[in-house]
Amino acid sequence: QGILVPGLGTFAVVHEQVNGTEEVYVVRRPVFQLDVDMSCLRELMFPTVMIPGDIEIMPLDYLWLSQTTSLPPDVVRGCVEETILLYSFQLRDRQRPVFVFENIGILSCQDNGLCMQFYCSCIAGLENRDNWVALLLT
Repeated sequence: QGILVPGLGTFAVVHEQVNGTEEVYVVRRPVFQLDVDMSCLRELMFPTVMIPGDIEIMPLDYLWLSQTTSLPPDVVRGCVEETILLYSFQLRDRQRPVFVFENIGILSCQDNGLCMQFYCSCIAGLENRDNWVALLLT
């Protein structure tokens, strides 16, 4: 399943097949499909990631976030929306902010490119059998 963060993008887990010398590996790895207003990305390159159509995309669950943070859902929604808006303004102003997703990874600008780097622990948590293949792919 994938999670849509409105105004920012979609996180999902895809299955990818890798042919080894003696074995075929099928690993799960995280991907991020950027969905930021294109006017914010002036002069920035970003990888185009396509999430397969058979993956169910769910909206960000503000109620669940509310329960884990002990904040009202409307406050959580406001914080998420304002944070994404601030990030968009910083990109538009040619600032190069780093957006950290706890336990997931970092969205950052490097060499005029916007890229999502997933933490090794995030990738390893998705794949219990062929960790090293998933890590190499990501």
